[in-house]
This record gives sequence, C-alpha cells and structure tokens, in this order.
Amino acid sequence: MALQQIVQETVIGLGYDLVEIDRTAGGLLRITIDWPWQPGTEKFINVEDCEKVNRQLQFALEVDGVAYARLEVSSPGIDRPLRHAGDFERFVGELVDITLKAPMGENAAGLVSANRKKFRGTLEKTAAGDGWQIVWRDAPAVKPGQRISQKRPPAPLHVLGFTLDELRDARLAPVVDFKGRKPKLEV
Repeated sequence: MALQQIVQETVIGLGYDLVEIDRTAGGLLRITIDWPWQPGTEKFINVEDCEKVNRQLQFALEVDGVAYARLEVSSPGIDRPLRHAGDFERFVGELVDITLKAPMGENAAGLVSANRKKFRGTLEKTAAGDGWQIVWRDAPAVKPGQRISQKRPPAPLHVLGFTLDELRDARLAPVVDFKGRKPKLEV
C-alpha cells in the first residue's frame, strides 16, 4: 500500500482528519492531524491525540514495511495550511496569507503591483458563492501609542477573487495575542 493511503486510513480510523504528510530527506516523516470540522464547534488537537495517532501509525507503518528514521505527529498550528475547499469554508472570515502561482499581470489594473503574488487579508466567499476572495487594506501598521488623525482618509479597500487552482500556497495568518481570543476582524 502507498504511504498516503496507510496514513490516511489510520488517521481517519482514529477519528481525525489528515492535514498534511511531509517526508524529508533525513528520514523524518511528519504527519499533521486535526479534528474533523463541524460548524459551531472548535476543538483543538492536544498532546494525547498526537501520541495516540503516533502509536497507531508506528504499528501500521511497521506492518507495511515503510522505512522512516523518525515519526512526528503534530497539530496544524497557528499558521495552518489550507488545502481543500472544506478548509476554506471552515475559515471564512479569518485572516489568511495566500500566494498565487503567477503574478497578477494586467489583472492588477494599477491597484496593486502587477508582479505581486503574496497577499494577506480576510477570506470571504464571492457574491455568486462559486469562488473565493480576500479583502485587505494596504495601510501602514499603527505603532503602540501613535495617534491617528481623524482627518486622515482610510486606505482604500482591495478585493482579490481567486480559485483554488490559482493558488500555490494558502495558510492562516499567524496572529498571536496573549490577551485571549478577540472577535473576527472587521474590514
């Protein structure tokens, strides 16, 4: 059996979702797992979950003769990769980083650099509901203690529509706040 199939069957059989498989040249086999998404619930992977999957994978990989030097099972982390349409559906309204396969080119229409491929903004569904878009402002970050003039006009709002085929990489933006969860950002 193929490595992908062995790992996927084992992880799903234990009640988790397989996010990513990464195999390095040094023999490290890194498996990333998460709980299956159910709207309205937010469960996080803990050490016991990773340990349970690790033990089961060791047996499954040994039975099928898969060679590896070290096995590592982990949670997706704060910069979770977005791979499938279900991931995008799950994180609508969250701040994401996307990288396009090709630069914007003539589609930029002078609003952003034509060579730009990386964007950070809030993930949304398109109005038609058949695609995705991110919304952002290219405003400079406000420094702590800095006053902002009330007369200063807000930075223009940018919208970029895209399909999953146009993406090279998409991840949740790693936003760290040690004061607890805040409501989703309003753009």
